[in-house]
Amino acid sequence: MHKGCLLLVGLGLHPGQCTLEALAALKVADVVFAQAGEPDMLAWVCAQNANTHSLQDHYAGHSTRLDAYEAMAEAMLAPVRQGMRVCAAFYGHPGVFVSPSHMARTRAHAEGLVVMMLPGVSAEDCLYADLGVDPGGRGVQSYEARDFFVHARAIDVCAPLILWQPAVVDEAAQSGFCSRAGALTALAAALQEIYPGDHDVVLYEAACCAQEPARIEHVRLDRLGCAEIAQETTLFVPALFAPKPAPARQALMARALAQTMS
Repeated sequence: MHKGCLLLVGLGLHPGQCTLEALAALKVADVVFAQAGEPDMLAWVCAQNANTHSLQDHYAGHSTRLDAYEAMAEAMLAPVRQGMRVCAAFYGHPGVFVSPSHMARTRAHAEGLVVMMLPGVSAEDCLYADLGVDPGGRGVQSYEARDFFVHARAIDVCAPLILWQPAVVDEAAQSGFCSRAGALTALAAALQEIYPGDHDVVLYEAACCAQEPARIEHVRLDRLGCAEIAQETTLFVPALFAPKPAPARQALMARALAQTMS
């Protein structure tokens, strides 16, 4: 019996975004576990490997997300310990907002099991394409919405801000599966400590099918609390100002260059 291994792969947001190496991993695996998002994506994964099991099923019977993630991680690792080739396939990128993949990877390393993560197209990649944002221009700040809210992150208003999963910004998301009413209003109020109320922000949802457009909805920040958001909605906050040059650092660079030339 060959030594077991775990390949954590990304499916992208629809089958057209699945990479060739991820597709190859799906096809040769002894067993596939999938958290595929849309039913059509899961059906596509099943077509690549008949021995596919949905990780989504582990949400049933568990009162918290953490318990469900624990069950998913153990489900992935059990056949690896038996010497099987396991492919765990996740919607988007397997390492981006996918707690079960990181839990399984950490445990596999600790147990001396073979594990590898392959990249996939994430919602962030799609956001850059759909909104025409270049992170190499002014940079970009990226936080999970609850992390931003709870920890009062210091924000640079000269760079765009991406807040992931604003639909679960409330602490209830830690014990259940959705935020309570008013949580988005609280998030909007926190953002207005940094940005003016009339600042234009974007509610973004990447397309789940190649033929469908992405959701790109502009809304004033002071009206964000009334907006409709879903689990997959991302909040994009454009930069407020252009960054200003730092004369002191320019002088520092000039002195450093002069010293190297002398």
